[in-house]
Amino acid sequence: MAQDPLIENVKAVVDLERHAVEHRSMLDRVADGVTAFAGSSAFVLVHIAWFSAWVFVNRTSYAFDPFPFSLLNVLVSVEAIFLATFVLMTQNRMSRQADRRAHLDLQVNLIAEQELTAILQMVYALCRKAGTTARIADARVQKLLQKTDVIQLAMTLEKELTPD
Repeated sequence: MAQDPLIENVKAVVDLERHAVEHRSMLDRVADGVTAFAGSSAFVLVHIAWFSAWVFVNRTSYAFDPFPFSLLNVLVSVEAIFLATFVLMTQNRMSRQADRRAHLDLQVNLIAEQELTAILQMVYALCRKAGTTARIADARVQKLLQKTDVIQLAMTLEKELTPD
């Protein structure tokens, strides 16, 4: 028995996502983990506790980094550099993944366009073979019977989207 096409599509998407997650490099996994933690409320709470403890300890006789907390400034700056790097690494990986999805989407759309053109041509041919006059009054339908020139379409789109 054939499976529901909707279920098949969901499974295909899940498989693609699983493949993308499983095939990340170790560095990508670390960057994703750091980015996920840095974007959490736990990260904010840890920093509030850390800064509060730092300031509290350095206002007592046990001060190792008295006001203006130069060591704290250096540590926070180094942390910011690493966090920014990990976030950029995660964004780059996500951008590459989005590009792959866009290419897949384009391929599927091109195949669908070719299939629809073929269906229109077959319907038109069946009408002619059956002796039915298939009048195509609308020029748009006549145009749809022809193969779409994707390259020309892309060039036209680029020309129209490019600001003067």
